[in-house]
Amino acid sequence: MAKTLPLTTNSGDSPQAVEHPKLSVHGLSKSFVYQGNPLTVLDDVDIELKANEFICLVGASGCGKSTLLKIIAGLMSPTTGEVRVEGEAVEGPGSDRGMVFQSYSLFPWLTVAKNVEFGLKLQGFSKAERRERIAYYLDVVGLSRFANALPKQLSGGMKQRAAIARALANEPEVMLMDEPFGALDAQTKEQLQQFMQEVWERTHMTILMVTHDVEEAIFLSHRVYIMDAHPGRIRENLHIPLPEHRELDIKIMPQFLELKRYITNQLGH
Repeated sequence: MAKTLPLTTNSGDSPQAVEHPKLSVHGLSKSFVYQGNPLTVLDDVDIELKANEFICLVGASGCGKSTLLKIIAGLMSPTTGEVRVEGEAVEGPGSDRGMVFQSYSLFPWLTVAKNVEFGLKLQGFSKAERRERIAYYLDVVGLSRFANALPKQLSGGMKQRAAIARALANEPEVMLMDEPFGALDAQTKEQLQQFMQEVWERTHMTILMVTHDVEEAIFLSHRVYIMDAHPGRIRENLHIPLPEHRELDIKIMPQFLELKRYITNQLGH
């Protein structure tokens, strides 16, 4: 549940609760020194996620979207601006943000269940609590039968589902996903898009996902942030007016194709 702070009014009315966005990025810029010269990668970025939203961030290669995600994760510091999760400033990595990368990032010597358990152990959960969460989230991602398998015994899609289960099991306030299906073949990628839709319907996790795949962004998102490049800026915050539950055949519907055409044109400007 979102934290609230009292709002005092000058009119004598009773205080009202102010609900923070689940995630907010305000005035964020990031610069590096390249060959002795300053290079601005991100410039004055503002984004906001409400609780239970699935938001995608799309942009051309080099627009800084992965850099932005790393800053939100606390893996890099911004040059200016701030990131807040439920009103609290982000100053480094934290259990309030889960991260799923394009590479599967599983420990090869641990079973699927032990990979999911890893973060729970670090947070001090009891054995019973760990067992309960492992069972639940392996069921969510459809890997209950493979709890005792090693990563090398899984397909690429199954490895990514295991990585998603590991992030989900920590029950972060926000799940961050960086091109999670980018290394997969087209058929597996579509299967995992449908899978991710089903995961969101079961968990209603707040998710921010970076992708260069416009179809993927439309299929999964409630809103899409479109980024310009050089430097990276938010060009548009686009609402996706599609039903909450989506099947893959929605991708051939006229409304979907029109959204795809519009976003693709924006990225080309």
